[in-house]
Amino acid sequence: MAADKGIGSGWIDISYPLSNDMVHWKDDLLPPRVDWIQHQDKRQEVQMIQLNINVHQGTHIDTPRHFFPDGKTIDQVPLDDIMGPARVIEIKDTVSIKPEELEPHNIQPGERILFKTINSSYYKKGKFVDDYVYISTEAAHFLKDKKVRVVGLDYIAIGSYKDLDNLVEVHKVLVGNGIWAIESIDLSVVKAGRYEMICLPVLIKGGDSAPARALLRPL
Repeated sequence: MAADKGIGSGWIDISYPLSNDMVHWKDDLLPPRVDWIQHQDKRQEVQMIQLNINVHQGTHIDTPRHFFPDGKTIDQVPLDDIMGPARVIEIKDTVSIKPEELEPHNIQPGERILFKTINSSYYKKGKFVDDYVYISTEAAHFLKDKKVRVVGLDYIAIGSYKDLDNLVEVHKVLVGNGIWAIESIDLSVVKAGRYEMICLPVLIKGGDSAPARALLRPL
């Protein structure tokens, strides 16, 4: 669950921590592994954590390289795009995000839009839910036409698990048009409204994605 997590100054941490029991894509070839290891020598005992995770597990940012071989990579993300004012929009539809529900919000070019849905309650179940709320293909085109900078969703993927065509097209429409996708954000205690956002990915050379720490602070 999102919380201050000791960071102070009014910031809300909307990242999910990496752990062995984190919710992950049901078909992942390798589940996330977060292991304690100990290195011992004659002088000291050192404790360390060894990570074995997919870069799309946990809170992360998708880039064009995820679907386009020549697309920009995570180390090419302009930091101005993923830091600055953001707006959380609460979605009532329990199936998908549709243009009809977005139109009244008067979304403007350059906005960073984060969608809070019923998905925010699914992580509490501790297992993957395959009928999560996703961005419809029509809504993806709507957001592309609005020229937003960032789209964030409170579940593992912005597209549908059950509809591969939608999953692929939604990603291609958004990241293929310079819109960064932030997935698996925790908006469970975040209200709809305007915030200052910081979302910084791990710097991975040539990465198609990377785990990220995402923070919001009310404006």
